[in-house]
Amino acid sequence: MKILNELKYSKSHEWVRVEGNKAYFGITDYAQDHLGEVVFADLPEQGREIKIEEAVAVVESVKAVADIFSPISGTVVEVNEELLDNPAEINTDPYKSWFMAVEMSDQSELDALLSATDYEKICE
Repeated sequence: MKILNELKYSKSHEWVRVEGNKAYFGITDYAQDHLGEVVFADLPEQGREIKIEEAVAVVESVKAVADIFSPISGTVVEVNEELLDNPAEINTDPYKSWFMAVEMSDQSELDALLSATDYEKICE
């Protein structure tokens, strides 16, 4: 299982990479491994306002359908269109396969996310 030290993590297995006031996020290696082969991704529209812990996307695999929860609140400013055409990229490299970028409305929400070390503990 791959966990990157430079990212933050949610208890529901999403990762977050912060660039200024923008946060990119997707699902972790642990999550994609447990889902199995991803065959479909449904992502939100650009411009959508989202709240922390809100179901904002859906991933379907050969095993299951899973809601993806937002680890932060804000406005969706970018969606990774490549995942719509090639959702299997999530299995290839989940940390390059970001789902969306969100302009954060409350950066203090980042404080509630887990470090790589803490996230690793909940995956054991």
